[in-house]
Amino acid sequence: MQATLLSLLGLALFSVLHGQEEVTVQPDFQQEKFTGKWYSIGLASSSRWFMEKKQVLKMCTTVITPTADGNLNVTSTYPKFDRCEKRNSLYIKTEQPGRFSYTSPRWGSQHDIRVVETNYDEYALLHAKKFKGTDTSTMVTLYGRTTELNPKLQEKFTQFSLAQGLPEDAILLLPKTDKCMTEAA
Repeated sequence: MQATLLSLLGLALFSVLHGQEEVTVQPDFQQEKFTGKWYSIGLASSSRWFMEKKQVLKMCTTVITPTADGNLNVTSTYPKFDRCEKRNSLYIKTEQPGRFSYTSPRWGSQHDIRVVETNYDEYALLHAKKFKGTDTSTMVTLYGRTTELNPKLQEKFTQFSLAQGLPEDAILLLPKTDKCMTEAA
């Protein structure tokens, strides 16, 4: 009886962990429609950095532009103390449309980024897995083309984040701010 219970628990745990790894990508992803200006509406993460800083995070802008070789330049502008800070990232396309890789030049971490779902003109839901040494963390981002999103989309973000194993206290709908919203690239 105990062996059967342990087997079932092991199978259930394997299914949960396996499900977290198999995040799907938007079917028929159209990169040209994905580019442009987005607002970060929600952020969820298992990283230590996020848990330490989440109380000061605010909504920011992200501008996505294509490169000549089909990759994506991603520029985020966000308030930091009394100034606006920009962070530039180069998302390298993979063989799977809607899936990108990124290596942080500052920290050396590897990122597997997937556009999980988007309708291109209203919202986008992204999933990222970060690897550095033996550490792995998950981040889910909800983007909107405007600073306001339908509550059903916010709930979809929350439910998807929970399904990735992120606890409720690691899920944040970012507070609005006027700071740095017009400074975006």
